Amino acid sequence: MALAILTRLRDRSARSVPAPAPIPRGAGALDLSVQDPVGLPMAGAGISVRNAEGTEVTRGQTDPNGMFTATLAPAAYHVVVTCDGFRPERFDSMVAAGERTAPRTLELEPAPAPSLPAPGQWRLDPDHSSIRFTARHIGLAEIHGRFNHFEGGLWIAPDMRDSRVEVTIDAASIDSGVKMRDDHLRSAEFLDVARYPYLQFAGERFVHKGGSRWAVQGVLHLHGVSRSVQLDTRYLGIGTGIGGETRTACTAVTELHREDFTLDWRKMLARGIAAIGATIRIELDIQAVPAE
Repeated sequence: MALAILTRLRDRSARSVPAPAPIPRGAGALDLSVQDPVGLPMAGAGISVRNAEGTEVTRGQTDPNGMFTATLAPAAYHVVVTCDGFRPERFDSMVAAGERTAPRTLELEPAPAPSLPAPGQWRLDPDHSSIRFTARHIGLAEIHGRFNHFEGGLWIAPDMRDSRVEVTIDAASIDSGVKMRDDHLRSAEFLDVARYPYLQFAGERFVHKGGSRWAVQGVLHLHGVSRSVQLDTRYLGIGTGIGGETRTACTAVTELHREDFTLDWRKMLARGIAAIGATIRIELDIQAVPAE
């Protein structure tokens, strides 16, 4: 009895593993497995496959099991594997018609962390920074815009985790490229810039997520309401500007739920017009220089 049960479990397990997808006629398959330094599968590693001329023919990511596969025309290819916080890996592979490449497992090594900004006060440089947003218009196409006027600063602590950042945005500087729409966004139905002229973000907790990834946690003041917000941030390092000045840079992204800030616009919704989607994506490209 026990042997029969084990046999059924084994057969069921074998049936649950999907067979490799068939290779299309005249093509071959590239198979790849990616692991971290302790041998665990790495999901989400980026894979770029280029032909002999250097043209990218396909791009993708490893699945939750760290696996990647692609069907390709028979030829020689150059493969680049990348993952934030790890050294890129490169190799050449030959794909033959009707065949899968020999199993290959790559183990990515951690990349050296970029140098952090020197402790002290840094000033955001609006001329080399941008604050953009993306929202859905009437539930269909996306609209893109930006805030043209803002200022702020960074206070870098000896322990980066104790640093803070403050940004003040001029609400009336909203710019979606359409004057009529921007006037409406500035009105009492939306941002109500006459009563709430500024958006302000104050972040006082920097959490290292590995590699160049940080989470900056703070409070956003918008439309008379304050809510906790997390900026998913990628630190880009230190560089030198054209005038010889030291610069530091990062990118960051977050999503806001408009109802959290009482931006529900009931009059429009009552008419069945979903003017703006429920979430608004905010993207920041920031450069900062040492404060004078």
